[in-house]
Amino acid sequence: MSIAFTFPGQGSQAVGMGKALADAFPQAAAVFAEVDEALSQKLSTLMFEGPEADLTLTANAQPALMAVSLAVVRVLEAEAGLDLARDAQFVAGHSLGEYSALAAAGSFSLADTARLLRQRGEAMQKAVPVGQGAMAALLGLDYETGVAVAAEAAGPSDVCQIANDNGGGQVVASGHKAAVERAVEIAKAKGARRALMLPVSAPFHCALMQPAADAMREALARVTIRSPKVPLVANVLAAPISEPDEIRKRLVEQVTGTVRWRESVAYMASEGVTTFYEPGAGKVLSGLVKRIAEGASGIAIGQPVDIETFKSRP
Repeated sequence: MSIAFTFPGQGSQAVGMGKALADAFPQAAAVFAEVDEALSQKLSTLMFEGPEADLTLTANAQPALMAVSLAVVRVLEAEAGLDLARDAQFVAGHSLGEYSALAAAGSFSLADTARLLRQRGEAMQKAVPVGQGAMAALLGLDYETGVAVAAEAAGPSDVCQIANDNGGGQVVASGHKAAVERAVEIAKAKGARRALMLPVSAPFHCALMQPAADAMREALARVTIRSPKVPLVANVLAAPISEPDEIRKRLVEQVTGTVRWRESVAYMASEGVTTFYEPGAGKVLSGLVKRIAEGASGIAIGQPVDIETFKSRP
């Protein structure tokens, strides 16, 4: 059995995430304490107690989701003997989850990852004035049709691009609000099962995020990046990378580029991966695996009971 570890992105956050882990395992509590110290903020209190509106803010949600994922990994290392270099063929992460994957694989320190994601969240929020951008889920369309919808919806001065190709007939459009609203109507006319605007605060993963990409280029230039213990399947390539300078380059491109999740999972499956573990909050990626890779299993690990299940695996 070949396995990969995949790390969730924004939208998986929920008040209370990580608390049971922190209560049950000192390794998890230590991760949350280190992230709090790196950010000079009691982010863990916000994660455990809310309010939800503050946790959902991009600048909080991104480091918070990473913290839960890394807490799970540290507990698995201590309690279940996990060694990514020995046990995993690949790591990958959905958008911000790519940073979690790299931290888990030893490319970034935990403190640097927390600070980078705080900067990333702030930069993405500032890139476009509130109300000017939007995103929409186009359900029941394949990627190629989604690209055609976005191209038709874009105008001479309006951006509309496919931000996420999540698989299972789920693509997400991003760009100027008027263009994304046009994309919703065009998608319906092209046979989308559903097309709906998403309650997000900014148009992620499109050309409007270029100011955030520039900010991350500067931030990443100041951070040490080591080769990961196992290859990272990069969002923008749907292919593995390990060289630090390329990791830095692709993380910058990722801010404005499409998250090629369907292709990433399909690539890993083609290389023999049959089990995809999702350490952290939620079960979004585990659900997508079953739609993308026939016969593969997606297993979320976010609670103490999941740790025990992992320990008893064959």
